[in-house]
Amino acid sequence: MEFDYEYFKKEILKLTQIDLNAYKERQMKRRIDTLIGKRGIVGYDNYVDALKTDAEIFDEFINYITINVSEFYRNPEQWEYMDSIVFPELIKRFGNNLKIWSAACSTGDEPYSLVMALSKHIPLDNIKIYATDLDKTVIAKAKTGLYDAKSIEAVPDEFKSKYFTKVGPSYKIADEIKERVEFHQHNLLNDQYPTDYHFIVCRNVLIYFTDEAKDEIFRKYYKSLKNGGMLFIGSTEQIINYKEIGYVRKNSFFYEKP
Repeated sequence: MEFDYEYFKKEILKLTQIDLNAYKERQMKRRIDTLIGKRGIVGYDNYVDALKTDAEIFDEFINYITINVSEFYRNPEQWEYMDSIVFPELIKRFGNNLKIWSAACSTGDEPYSLVMALSKHIPLDNIKIYATDLDKTVIAKAKTGLYDAKSIEAVPDEFKSKYFTKVGPSYKIADEIKERVEFHQHNLLNDQYPTDYHFIVCRNVLIYFTDEAKDEIFRKYYKSLKNGGMLFIGSTEQIINYKEIGYVRKNSFFYEKP
């Protein structure tokens, strides 16, 4: 299937607006080849035809190539820093009505975690999180708000008992938390970025992108932030040229636009 992968990338860009050139090729191609093999389809051209005519195969493809590994309060020590240092600083600068964007939010664990964490500092009614992801399937899961025990393992006990209800083997998050999050589909590589944000969270997603794509996204986030706003990235990521872009590093995972 090697010879027509370039054709495949061009067709996918036309069909989905997802630019596979921005992803690490060996890793992405392996994932796609596995998916095509499972369907018993031979050749990228035949798979493209199937994507155009079969909604189930199309949705499966989108869900498969977007990386959806998420959990509440992932890397708790970073959330503690956010709770004790970042939120108080942002509230002091901008007041209670913070504009927050959870980018590549996956199944909603992260934006819902942000609502709970912020609720210690400001009333729930003042909290509004703008949450986006490329994959509409995970957005649908996020809106449902059902999670397994492992996903909510790191949630502080005070929030676990207050905002989660056991439903069979799963846990349903409270409507009062769900109501504070607004979900939208968004392509980090192609779509226009929202502006004037006080806080942007994008964690453990960009490791799958090329260095050029990462640089472009970090620069776009910089433009999306208000002066004094901050970006929170994942424990597997770093912004090597943060000074060149204009960021000031607060610590390894938090970068400020001065």
